Amino acid sequence: MNSKWFRSLIAIAFTVPAAAADTERETALEAMPAQLETRFALSALPPALREQATVYLLDPKSGYRLTRQGTNGLACLVERTAWELADFRNDIYIPLCYDAAGVDAHFKVLRDTATLRAQGFGPAALKAEIEKRYQNKTYRAPQKPGLSYMIAPIMRTIGPPDLQVRTMAMPHLMFYAPFVTNEDIGAQPNLADPSSLAWPFIDRQGNAEQSYMIQMIGEAEKAQILTREKALVDALCAYRAVLCLTHTH
Repeated sequence: MNSKWFRSLIAIAFTVPAAAADTERETALEAMPAQLETRFALSALPPALREQATVYLLDPKSGYRLTRQGTNGLACLVERTAWELADFRNDIYIPLCYDAAGVDAHFKVLRDTATLRAQGFGPAALKAEIEKRYQNKTYRAPQKPGLSYMIAPIMRTIGPPDLQVRTMAMPHLMFYAPFVTNEDIGAQPNLADPSSLAWPFIDRQGNAEQSYMIQMIGEAEKAQILTREKALVDALCAYRAVLCLTHTH
């Protein structure tokens, strides 16, 4: 079984009737409370790196806005639209942070995705636009090695073993690996076998430029994260039921 999961998978496609008013209400994004969204975004970083990080918060009507300028080159947000899925939902929450190399590359794509959705692009049109921008080199892979931090206590997106949307505790690091495959590194990830995901593997998220080498955080370290971030986990659950760790679908 391949490892194309987390925020997007090539094989996953959802159909959403764009003209249906009820559907529009169900998929419309709502702004999170600013303090909670800030805490959630920064939780993707190790604590020692948070104070100097840049933060963007989502205004569903216009896109991400800079709310705190940092000094260490790291930038964080909570992703609400995964363009690779060609689907609009209102229950995707992916806190993540990028280093300086990623801010100039994939992080820009996340921000533009939110802007295009706010401007009225539908799911399929948005996906096609992002792909076109990669093809015409408006977007490029990071120009040097680096990583995206994703060690938040929880996230809500598609995940193993069945690639359904669920709330999960799965802290990990994503190292830029454009155009690298699992075959290149001899990895054999199996979504049905969690132990196979304990070692580095490649996750291609939408296109070859957006491939990452994934390193999961160990179970002991994950337990420490959940303990340290219990107040945040409880606040997220109180804010919205789908963000409770017990909410698996």
